[in-house]
Amino acid sequence: MTFVVTANCKHCRFTDCVAVCPVECFHGDEEMLYIDPEECIDCGACVPECPVEAIYDEAQLPSDQKEWLKINAERSKVLPVIAEQVEPLPTAEKRKQELGF
Repeated sequence: MTFVVTANCKHCRFTDCVAVCPVECFHGDEEMLYIDPEECIDCGACVPECPVEAIYDEAQLPSDQKEWLKINAERSKVLPVIAEQVEPLPTAEKRKQELGF
């Protein structure tokens, strides 16, 4: 099993999750973060840290979000590791409000 970043991260890219991750499994692009399923140790520390509830255990991934499992696996292979907490995107707070958080 692994953990998966889903669509709620898009246009936010809060990195609270990265700060608590004991391994370097997060990767990022200009819009969001992704988890490398081969590096993730399934600890779950990242889940409660996400302010927009974008991270799910693979086993609890909603059926309408299943595509994110493949997206995370593919994107994490070609993007740089995000190993430290950084400022969220300028659109993060607005997106957080739109999502109801």
